Amino acid sequence: MRRFTPDEVVLVSPRHLAGAGVDKIRDALGLLINMFGWTPEKLPPAGHVLLNSPGGEMVLDFTPDRQDSGWWTIAHHEPLWRAEFTRQVPVEAIAAVTQTLPQVLGDDRYADRIPFANEYPASIAKNHGWAIRGTAHGTTWTSPDGHCKVEHTADTEHTWRFTHSVHDGFDTDWSAVFTVDTPTQVVAQFVTHLSDDRPVERRFADVPAAALDAAVITPISSSSGPSTHTLHPVERLGHSLTSAGRSPGAHRRR
Repeated sequence: MRRFTPDEVVLVSPRHLAGAGVDKIRDALGLLINMFGWTPEKLPPAGHVLLNSPGGEMVLDFTPDRQDSGWWTIAHHEPLWRAEFTRQVPVEAIAAVTQTLPQVLGDDRYADRIPFANEYPASIAKNHGWAIRGTAHGTTWTSPDGHCKVEHTADTEHTWRFTHSVHDGFDTDWSAVFTVDTPTQVVAQFVTHLSDDRPVERRFADVPAAALDAAVITPISSSSGPSTHTLHPVERLGHSLTSAGRSPGAHRRR
């Protein structure tokens, strides 16, 4: 593998090996605050952010100092469902979920530019080469490299459980869970971006050391700048609104 400097921006695939991408956390929060009117509360200790949806139906809790590494919690009321993500879950997959939460609540502004997954999660995973097999209680999916596993069981609280590890290596363990009554489209959104074959951008130093041998890491050409095909929909939407001089439209409920 080519030697990279710690601050060099590289392309990493598959995405589940890339690490959190802590410098992109704003992608998971900024759209809700700036374009959909979610109210942020900054709570002690530093870095803890709580976002409330305009109608109070949903809360997003980002707590980066939790000892159990449970950085992200999305909680919906009536019906009650919850999604939780630990520290090293790639932020692109989390942002793919958070950016569609307004649509879950009926706010369809920018829906034409924030696509919602319309396939069943297992179909999405299978189309990206993940192995699907039935079990006594549901199904399991495994990524092509064997490092990421999904369990879907209908008779437990956490009906969808994603786990990841590279040979039990330090700093590669992460998990994501979705409870009963989580909309299938929300899970599908997460799967769509997690299983996407296209690489994501990371500082080389932010790629978990134990994943370096398993991941495909390539440089970004300095002459071409950041790779546009890895630009997240959050950033694309922000760029397009800025360039067009538009402001968020009126709130619409389905």
